[in-house]
Amino acid sequence: MKGDYQDLVDEISALLAVPATLENRDFGLIAFGAHDSDSAFDETTLDPVRTRSILTRKSTPAVRAWFEGFGIARATGPVRIPAAPDAGVFRDRLCLPVRHRGVVLGYVWLLDADPGPTVEQLAAAMEVTERIGTLMADEERAGADLSRELRAVLAAERGWQYDMAVAALRTALGADADGTHAVVCVTPWPADDAPSVRALPGAAALCTVPLRAGAASGATPREGERPAAVRAVAALVRLRSADNAAPALTVAARLREAAGPPSGRSPAGAEAGTGVAAGVAAARRGLGELDGAWREAASAARAVLAEPGLGPVARWSDLGPYRMLTALPEGAADDPAVRELFAPAHAELARTAEVFLDCAGQAGRTAAALGIHRQTLYYRLSRVEALTGLDLDDGEHRLLLHMALKGARL
Repeated sequence: MKGDYQDLVDEISALLAVPATLENRDFGLIAFGAHDSDSAFDETTLDPVRTRSILTRKSTPAVRAWFEGFGIARATGPVRIPAAPDAGVFRDRLCLPVRHRGVVLGYVWLLDADPGPTVEQLAAAMEVTERIGTLMADEERAGADLSRELRAVLAAERGWQYDMAVAALRTALGADADGTHAVVCVTPWPADDAPSVRALPGAAALCTVPLRAGAASGATPREGERPAAVRAVAALVRLRSADNAAPALTVAARLREAAGPPSGRSPAGAEAGTGVAAGVAAARRGLGELDGAWREAASAARAVLAEPGLGPVARWSDLGPYRMLTALPEGAADDPAVRELFAPAHAELARTAEVFLDCAGQAGRTAAALGIHRQTLYYRLSRVEALTGLDLDDGEHRLLLHMALKGARL
């Protein structure tokens, strides 16, 4: 990025045949043009103001006040500023304001002398400042920390608070707010803070979000034990089109890598060696449905922790029946008919029933998947029916048992 600024400053210096410097709106030096020893200005170009700017990368308050007094923050074209020895300004200056969409982002400075640049030269130089303004605006957006704004949206209930949070995020994002986005959830997240958006091309905002205890940890607490808090990272990712989720999938994969292996026991069902899952919501245009997108992304991550075959990064659109299961209220899987089957002593029976239903009730496939004899399978299934009171030849009974088993994973 800095190299791009230097190229543009050198272009202005060549257009006007005078060394130029570029500063941000706080008068911090960004780049400066080379000084040609054959230049007519060579003996005087490095006056005290320019020397200080180059060596310390900033201007004094007195110099700044003198320059701003000529309205450079409001100007849309070149501004000539006379010398002011009392303020330390010993040479006349020419200021080219750098703007983007009406907002001043910086200034290009040149030492002024007769006869000075022509109108045509200045017009060409101002065209270059427009390109500088676009570059500075892109960098400013890329470096903006919008974690507070994004977290406020995801934490708010529908109503005026949600609307205000969305409005604040929309203002912070600017023109990007009306584009197409996807929301990403990565959990469990090991730190209090999210990484910088600078490290994730395409990410517009990142924040950490607490999830319901146990909602995405994949682990069931022991009786009487308080569930550990679970954190997730939420990412708002810019997309070029709704049918190309590649940028969101890339951000999700990089966040998983950044998370690393979690401390302690990996969540049940998580990918071996990492224990971190990621979900990607369906693409949406604008910001009005961010709450729904976050539910989709978090649900997709939960589904991966429950069913590793869906991940390690799962798209909401690819979840199949888990789209419905993750929408069920907490505790919905605790059906009285199957409650006894979920006792630790019957874990093998529950696993047998789940594999049997996953295999569409085909005994041969089920026995092969479990590595057991068919007679052993039939015996276990009869025990399941006795414990639950369900008839595995009845379609509705099978549906209830299958939903309960899958829901218990979540």
